[in-house]
Amino acid sequence: MANDEAAVLAAVGPRLRALRKQRGTTLTDLAATTGISVSTLSRLESGQRRPTLELLLPLARAHQVPLDELVGAPETGDPRVHARPIVRHGVTFVPLTRRPGGLQAFKQIMPPNAPAEPEQQTHEGYEWLYVLSGRVRLLLGEHDLILHPGEVAEFDTRVPHCVLNPGPEPTELLTLFGPQGERLHVRARPTKR
Repeated sequence: MANDEAAVLAAVGPRLRALRKQRGTTLTDLAATTGISVSTLSRLESGQRRPTLELLLPLARAHQVPLDELVGAPETGDPRVHARPIVRHGVTFVPLTRRPGGLQAFKQIMPPNAPAEPEQQTHEGYEWLYVLSGRVRLLLGEHDLILHPGEVAEFDTRVPHCVLNPGPEPTELLTLFGPQGERLHVRARPTKR
């Protein structure tokens, strides 16, 4: 066990040096970003200084990598999210995020044949939806739209709305919902250099 820990700690220095050089950052630049002295950074990279959490956290932040990557932590096992579906009014919601509050992502599976008398509702938030398969009827205020696979809609949920499946087969959607009205920032094309 002690040998394993020693090997992990010994590998941190070369990993830090490789990461810094890969990004084209000098020790001086990194010292300015992290508040760690140049001499301490140099000793960390050469293995003369033992890496501590107080040193590794600002370095992980500066390099924008998880702490696990700096220490070469082993894989944690199965990375899949085992979401528990929620069924409301016949619509299945599969949560794709696990963080409470803030922006939520769902895969929605809507059964065929929407009700004849749909009822529009309002609530706080902002919604973005993408049609994966099937068709979606979106009633949004005065608008009555049919969306096909690959089409997207984005709207403030304080506007009366209703999302329905008008088709004879199930419909699948990806939905992002911000309960406090968070808007998505869509980037249409990369900036030119």
